[in-house]
Amino acid sequence: MVSAVGASVENASRTGGDGTADQVAPVDGPLVEGVWTADPSGHVWDDVLYVYTSHDEETGTPKDDNGSHYDMRDYRVIELRDVGGPALEHDRVLHVDDVPWAARQMWAPDAARRGDTFYLFFPAKDADGVFRIGVATSSTPTGPFVAEPEPIAGVGSIDPAVLTDDDGSAYLYVGGIMGGQLQRWDGDTYTGVDAYPAPDAPAIGPRVARLTDDLLALAEPTREVVVTDDAGRALTQGDPRRFFEGPWVSRIDGVYHLLYSTGAARTLVHATSDSPYGPFTYRGTVLEPVEGWTTQGSIVRMGERWYLLYHDAQASGRDHLRNVRIAPLTVHPDGRLTADPR
Repeated sequence: MVSAVGASVENASRTGGDGTADQVAPVDGPLVEGVWTADPSGHVWDDVLYVYTSHDEETGTPKDDNGSHYDMRDYRVIELRDVGGPALEHDRVLHVDDVPWAARQMWAPDAARRGDTFYLFFPAKDADGVFRIGVATSSTPTGPFVAEPEPIAGVGSIDPAVLTDDDGSAYLYVGGIMGGQLQRWDGDTYTGVDAYPAPDAPAIGPRVARLTDDLLALAEPTREVVVTDDAGRALTQGDPRRFFEGPWVSRIDGVYHLLYSTGAARTLVHATSDSPYGPFTYRGTVLEPVEGWTTQGSIVRMGERWYLLYHDAQASGRDHLRNVRIAPLTVHPDGRLTADPR
């Protein structure tokens, strides 16, 4: 099924040739309505913006601190040929029942392209309740996708995101603490035991590894991504700026930008580095708190303009029933990023 819903932008942000930021106008309304979508990952291929999202549903699962009420079962793709034009929603491009190893909770996905093959990376809990990272492929960006029979070895937790660098190398980033289980991993080994640092100790960071050329496996062991302050000190576990979930890395003007959610502080922030492995230096808030507990997003360039994709719970008033939105993103002359949502 494909449905069409309008989305409009009066103007959008871009950085001028002299490095100054143009004036922007915000985007109004969810990208699609009539279906709850969240965790947007945006990619532009052949001048079309594809937004890969999780699909929120009310399944009656009780709320708890591990996010069991985020009981998503399939993925959607939103297609925009013009940010100011209609948004086409492609439903059920991959369902949990179609993944041999997955049992429940199809949380935030991402996608990648290699030649004429499109890849959908996704987390799901296996039969033992452990979040693993899977990958599925399709000959079209809107699916349907066919999942590999086993999850990717050597990596777990949630929120996979793939950076395809300028030289063609692809890097997989993952991680989310608390319900995302990152605190239960010792390197590439799942321990099943929550191990949080002390509040004044370096915070848990997301993990990254380069993918193989076919994007189906890790080419190396994962390593931790460290976020530091201006003085090069790792952010501590008690610092409200520290990583919580939703790593997303974009390369803008030769600089790697790590976007992530702070969790309880409910902001989207970013940090920068000259390497896809980091360390990344904290730069500031990209998006102030929106309605709903979670905030997660991605950065995409459409034409000459940058945008932030994110979700909120404004329409439903319920944390686990969200809508995907898009906002102009300003790239400031000093490299800071700020979004202008409405």
